[in-house]
Amino acid sequence: MGHKVHPYGFRIGIIKPWLAKWYADRDYATLLQEDMRIRELVAKQLSNASVSQVEIERGINHVTVTVHTAKPGIVIGKGGANVEALRTNVGKLTNKKVKLEIKEILQPELDGMLLAQNVAGQLERRIAFRKAIKQSIQRTIKAGAKGVKIQVSGRLGGSEMSRTEWDKEGRIPLGTLRADISYGVVHAHTTYGRIGVKAWVYRGEQLGERPGSARTEPRAPRRGTAPARTRGARAATARPEDGGVPTATAVEEPAPKPRAPRRTSKAAVEPTPAEPETAADAPSKATQAAATASTADQTEAPAAATAADTEPAAASAPEVGPAGDGAAEAAGSDAPDASASEPSDKES
Repeated sequence: MGHKVHPYGFRIGIIKPWLAKWYADRDYATLLQEDMRIRELVAKQLSNASVSQVEIERGINHVTVTVHTAKPGIVIGKGGANVEALRTNVGKLTNKKVKLEIKEILQPELDGMLLAQNVAGQLERRIAFRKAIKQSIQRTIKAGAKGVKIQVSGRLGGSEMSRTEWDKEGRIPLGTLRADISYGVVHAHTTYGRIGVKAWVYRGEQLGERPGSARTEPRAPRRGTAPARTRGARAATARPEDGGVPTATAVEEPAPKPRAPRRTSKAAVEPTPAEPETAADAPSKATQAAATASTADQTEAPAAATAADTEPAAASAPEVGPAGDGAAEAAGSDAPDASASEPSDKES
């Protein structure tokens, strides 16, 4: 419990750059101690210049020291006297050529280190800690911060029992890596002891494209990489609801080798012998034969009726004329009556 991560170190390489830009194999410990002495010298000599942070970059034969301050006039001095004095003192700590750069902080209210320095200065002047905290928070919010938190710990107000008090406004997303949070810790040296002051300022989300900053878009796919081949993949089919665009990628596979025909058993090839009829099967077979015979009779009956209907039609239409006697003879037994009646008509 109570394990806190430094907001700046947590975001180094993502949205925050390194404050010491150099690399060494053998002399790492020596150069690290040298950096610490340079930072202590700058903080001591520019204690009243509102210095936020110091960046150190090393080359082969030179050292570049960049000072971020809200009061560049005090750092430079009249005619650059203070800058020359600082460069000379830094040169005594190292045997390389020193290059000093001054960068101005345009909004000191949004810097966590400068905010903590302001509160610590008020505590040293014996201003009530609650008043100092609330005024600093209101000033920071008006400057455009999305959230701010200030915490003081120690013998607040000269009390015998030390305690911790804090106040907060807005939101402080410490777990969000792309959140730009400025953090600072300063000690206030009072007559009744040391009081620690911590300040967190949330300045919004930082989304940049430079190295070491947060990435705004997903990484583009790599070029020249072949798609993974999956066994048994099917060819793409264009569906009308998709606008005729294939929904899958066709993957060609080698044709399978022809397989030898399977050997079939004799039982599967030879026909099964007919089973002998039994007494129980006789009635069923007789019933089937009767049903077949009745079906045949029904089929022949319409055919015979059709033929019978056709014959009288042919007999009832004889030709009228001198050939009537021949037609009557072919007609059958009724023809003599017709021929006998014809002479009586003529006689009459």
